[in-house]
Amino acid sequence: MRRRSTHKPHHYLLALFLALLALALLFMVIGIVQKEETARKAATQARRELSALLEREQTLKQNVDDLHTERGREASIRETYGVARPDEEVIIVVEPEEEEPLRELSWWDKFLGWLRI
Repeated sequence: MRRRSTHKPHHYLLALFLALLALALLFMVIGIVQKEETARKAATQARRELSALLEREQTLKQNVDDLHTERGREASIRETYGVARPDEEVIIVVEPEEEEPLRELSWWDKFLGWLRI
């Protein structure tokens, strides 16, 4: 004698519900992983910005310390406004112009040059 299958409709509904629940949980886990990755990238960027700001803070503190001295104030004024003391002269450094390199004359150019003389 053959046994009859005892699958009832509510078993199928329960299986469908569990499959949908598993799918929903999978999407939630994927969302959490994406948020964690975004937060990790933001934390790395914030650490980089913090180190840059700390460097800038050190530079600014050094500048402030320099401005508390007479020599530092004078150097800042000279650099900012391009001035000199009354007994000093301003020196402007001009880079030399680049000359065209002399090219080697071909034998034909040398011959023609010899004929022109």
